[in-house]
Amino acid sequence: MEQLISGVAKFQKEIYPEREADFQKLAGGQSPEVLFITCSDSRVDPSLVTQTQPGELFICRNAGNVVPPRTNQTGGMTASIEFAVAGLGVSHIVVCGHTDCGAIKGAIAPEKLTEMPHVREWLGHCSAATAVVKERHGCIGAEHLDELTQENVLLQLQHLRTHPAVAAKLANGRVTLHGWVYNIGSGEVLCYNDASGEFEVMDERYSSLLNEAGLHNCGGAAG
Repeated sequence: MEQLISGVAKFQKEIYPEREADFQKLAGGQSPEVLFITCSDSRVDPSLVTQTQPGELFICRNAGNVVPPRTNQTGGMTASIEFAVAGLGVSHIVVCGHTDCGAIKGAIAPEKLTEMPHVREWLGHCSAATAVVKERHGCIGAEHLDELTQENVLLQLQHLRTHPAVAAKLANGRVTLHGWVYNIGSGEVLCYNDASGEFEVMDERYSSLLNEAGLHNCGGAAG
């Protein structure tokens, strides 16, 4: 806690004064372009990875970057997605998984989660991805962690399409979905390409955008 407290003090004394005009502008409202859905893992910092500033990302985090399919029951993720899309008018939604994900490890071996029943139930939202990988190989184990991480991202993109606000915006082309996987150790970001059906390194997947921004081979862009 000492680090957090000293960090707040530094922010108030050094950072805020330098950017007071920016924060004063943000105090009146927000207009993010991107809804960024990722894992709660402490090693994943969306703003650091994307080099974005306050007000640019509407971030939702939970164990396993899960998007529950739309139901009649209200939940935090459902309400946040609806608000971001219908209320704030985001034009892009990123679902970002990551390497060495504890939630995905739990989805591989749910029998180890008997002492965490709520976690086990939550990871039921990953079960279709687990079934796909198991069907592909005839079994599923720790050696399939990276593959399942990618498959889970694709599943959560499917779940997003069941939400009425998202479906409506997709129908008129006002929202674009993106599936990413962040490699904690290398810093690499893989992005799903609908055309190839594969996850590709970011500077290949978004080469046109990177060229327009003059960032080709720099390894980063907002999709």
